[in-house]
Amino acid sequence: MDSKVVSLKSKLEIYKACSGGGNLADCPVRDVIQGISNKWSSLLMMALAEKPYRFGELRRLVPDISRPGRDDSAAMGNSLDIAIAGAGPAGLAAALYLKRAGHRVTIFERFDEPKPVGSGLILQPTGLTVLADLGVLDDILALGSRIDRLHGADAKTGRTVLDVRYDAQRRSRFGLAVHRAALFGVLFRAVRREAIAIETGVELETLETGERATLICGNGRRIGPFDLVVDASGSRSKLRQRVGNSGEPRPLAYGAFWASLGWRGDGFDEHALLQRYDRASVMIGVLPIGRPEPVAEKMAAFFWSLKPADAEQVRATGLDSWKARLVRLWPECEAFTRQIDSFDQLSLARYGHHTLKVPAGRRWAIIGDAAHSTSPQLGQGANMALLDAAALNYALIGTDRVDTALEAYVRARRWHVRVFQALSLMLTPFYQSDSTVMPFVRDRLVASVARIPPVLNILASMVAGTMIDPFRRIGIKEAQ
Repeated sequence: MDSKVVSLKSKLEIYKACSGGGNLADCPVRDVIQGISNKWSSLLMMALAEKPYRFGELRRLVPDISRPGRDDSAAMGNSLDIAIAGAGPAGLAAALYLKRAGHRVTIFERFDEPKPVGSGLILQPTGLTVLADLGVLDDILALGSRIDRLHGADAKTGRTVLDVRYDAQRRSRFGLAVHRAALFGVLFRAVRREAIAIETGVELETLETGERATLICGNGRRIGPFDLVVDASGSRSKLRQRVGNSGEPRPLAYGAFWASLGWRGDGFDEHALLQRYDRASVMIGVLPIGRPEPVAEKMAAFFWSLKPADAEQVRATGLDSWKARLVRLWPECEAFTRQIDSFDQLSLARYGHHTLKVPAGRRWAIIGDAAHSTSPQLGQGANMALLDAAALNYALIGTDRVDTALEAYVRARRWHVRVFQALSLMLTPFYQSDSTVMPFVRDRLVASVARIPPVLNILASMVAGTMIDPFRRIGIKEAQ
């Protein structure tokens, strides 16, 4: 190993031991990073000038400094010109990672102003680990609502159908329910602090690849060339069609009405996702999601599953009729239905399922919902997107060859994505379908078996997104 890297490692270990894992802002940082190449020295100094970086974060910025026999000249190689399509969680997280790794990054967004889409979601231990790796965990923790369990019951009998605790497998685990605006805001502000370029109002249609990649817009404008294009433009991606066998999403029969409403705590657990089921054709959910921004009131994501094809019929019967049916099934929900004065307050979500076999190729990579989308039943969507961003970053850090890095990215995410996509496809009909057999099995057999400790652990790992370890292949450790 290069003597400069050994020197850096030694200094890091000394300061870590002396400070008990404190902030580098309190240490003579310039001495610590003297042994790094000029590019990385400049990068670290700029980052440290803006905010304190913990030792773990600094070590992640300097790739694998403790790995014997590593050729770090390759890991710290050429800076790339990278285009990212989409300013959702996947695109913003990827931009942060790649800019901090020393690349020249530009985000292209089709909206005139980047904005969040959707209501609430749960950041699982997987997503929280990536946000910790990016140094924004404290920011999102301040806005979200800690979730310790998922609980579902039969709406008519009150019988518990689902009861999963995050700490069944590991005591320190929890989820964090957030408004999508909160997650977007935390990542977007971090992107702005890094001075990452964002071009809005850009409708990307396709890309051309060769020695480098060029983006082509709907108006014929050509943008580039780039060393790498990252498609993070969501499940309706147009760039994905460039892949050929693009795996366009297969529409799922059920979607949902959802709304973001003021939190009303009476009869509800502020640390749980609560659901009520009427067979598998009706699912009502209440998820406390904290605040979309620091000065806002606490909110809840409220949803009612239905077929998108039936939405007009529900609207035609009238709002009062729909609200009355809902309250009959779950009386405590009147605290939320009183806040709904019009169907205009309800958004209709449609879901699809697809999984790209190979989400990367020559000069391009696909991450997030553009690469794999499914029902939100397991609550993994945004978390998978964040993991994709981390995997792509560390794959690029691991080599100075883009094609080799993209192969490593595909390998790092392959089995985790495939297993959870399959689980989602298999389990969703038990909660959202026209079947009468599946909810019967769910309520009698599954509910009983789920009380057995080994099964409890399996369910907890499914919800947490860790049934297959996603961290080892990426090269990060789960946040504690």
